[in-house]
Amino acid sequence: METIKTAGGEVKAPDFISEFIKEDLASGRFSCVRTRFPPEPNGWLHIGHCKAFYIDFTMAERFGGTCNLRFDDTNPEKEDSSYVEAIKRDVKWMGYDWEDREFYASDYYDYLYELAVKIIKKGHAYVDDLSDAEISEYRGTAAGDRNGGRAAVTITPPGRNSPWRDRSVEENLDLFARMRAGEFSDGAKTLRAKIDMTHPNLLMRDPVMYRIRRETHYRTGNAWCIYPMYDFQHPLSDAKEGITHSLCSLEYEIHRPLYEWFINEAGAFTSRQIEFARLNMTRTVMSKRWLLRLVQEKFVSGWDDPRMPTIAGLRRRGYTPAAIRSFVSQVGIAKTDSMVDIAFLEYCLREDLNKTSRRAMAVLRPLKLIIENWPESVTEELEAVNNPEDPAAGMRRLAFSGEIWIEREDFEEVPPPKYFRLYPGNPVRLRYGYIVTCTGCDKDSAGAVTAVRCTYDPATKGGNAPDNKKVKSTIHWVSAAHAVPVEARIYDYLFAVDRPMEAPPRPGGSPGSFTDNLNPRSLEIIEEAWAEPCLAEARAGDRFQFERLGYFVRDPDTGRDGRPVFNKTVGLRDTWAKIAKK
Repeated sequence: METIKTAGGEVKAPDFISEFIKEDLASGRFSCVRTRFPPEPNGWLHIGHCKAFYIDFTMAERFGGTCNLRFDDTNPEKEDSSYVEAIKRDVKWMGYDWEDREFYASDYYDYLYELAVKIIKKGHAYVDDLSDAEISEYRGTAAGDRNGGRAAVTITPPGRNSPWRDRSVEENLDLFARMRAGEFSDGAKTLRAKIDMTHPNLLMRDPVMYRIRRETHYRTGNAWCIYPMYDFQHPLSDAKEGITHSLCSLEYEIHRPLYEWFINEAGAFTSRQIEFARLNMTRTVMSKRWLLRLVQEKFVSGWDDPRMPTIAGLRRRGYTPAAIRSFVSQVGIAKTDSMVDIAFLEYCLREDLNKTSRRAMAVLRPLKLIIENWPESVTEELEAVNNPEDPAAGMRRLAFSGEIWIEREDFEEVPPPKYFRLYPGNPVRLRYGYIVTCTGCDKDSAGAVTAVRCTYDPATKGGNAPDNKKVKSTIHWVSAAHAVPVEARIYDYLFAVDRPMEAPPRPGGSPGSFTDNLNPRSLEIIEEAWAEPCLAEARAGDRFQFERLGYFVRDPDTGRDGRPVFNKTVGLRDTWAKIAKK
């Protein structure tokens, strides 16, 4: 299959979006390509949004066009500037630049208002006095329906016309102007499109265009007390910007007839909406609404908690833009929803980190190892490779002494079958150093092992081993006299099941919640770990492979006594390879 490379990554081709765009350019429907990424500033972006703006920016770049960043900010109750700044920071971190193409739907309020007036004058919109609950009842659905989802196309029976549907154009113009002037209370009136209350698509049953809300907008303040609904604002904002291809996820397919109706009635630029399958991933929820609940109810420490699928959380966890772009490009662009195994995302991450991460050694659960025949008060320097995948990364020097820290799990006084690490009489190699043979261990009064005792062979330094000194295991270590204290945070999946939204009923029969599927062991904090001295100088965001343990990143936080904190990004073992072979 042809692969098209772009500055932002790679996209497999041909794909159906590319083919549609080619057809539009060839037919003369459009002479150029303009796309847009239109987030609502009511939360932080997650990895599902990465797929969306990856497609938006990549398609524009591929066809020599431009991509706007537009904030669809017409819901003042839930939006604020902090979300705007978080979104811009995350899109830029992912490697995309919108230059001078930053727009806001709130800048179009006058324009949108005039288009609404135009539609009223055509007799195709009216001011309604029904309440929200009554509108839902007349439409043919229960109150609280979000007017979305594919099920909307089969709603029966037909809806009923509002008693105020046949108001005159003059009365509607007067009432709409008075709505804007603030003469009516919140919820007292709405402006609705006059389409068809018997339409099989629920969204076409006289949708609300404007509602009254006395909320202070983070950009326009109190200049407006009426706000346009998303389905009215969105297509006309696209038209305002001359967007040729409105690329959106599959749940908006049912909105497309309404998208086109508003553009038609307003006599605006005829943007084309094309839908693609959204990203669904195991062990994850992909909705700002549910992620906000996790934040508000303190199931996580914030939007950037490293267990969150937000871009900020992934960044803090140690993910790279290159790994995420590789993942979404390989997932591809499809028209059918599917579930992607999170192990594939981790595979893409390991592929990148293996090439770019500096190696280091750290001991998370320390046990002292004493080399009995090591010369007293002698410290030696050993050479270690910084990255075997990158010769330019060079070498580093490691201090080695007669007392070192090893992982507690690397010693067993009575070893289980096929255990090749330290136990009495067994030799192992110390990474970059010598072969040591266990002679025994020290214990406290309770019988717990406090130290392992070994002897070393001076002739085995750095891989030199006579035939009779071959060993079956190599373990990592840090010199006890030179190591620095660090805190390690070991992260697991936030959810314990593949499909968190599928929660069984609770005891007693009450409905389950996705929060019932949270993993109680998603975070382990190890406050007393030891690491190479160089890790004390690591800056927030620096990534390392802790040998034998996994990939870690320096967190912005500091731990007890100011010690640096390292978050575990992902383990070394690749589960995707096993899954892919099944």
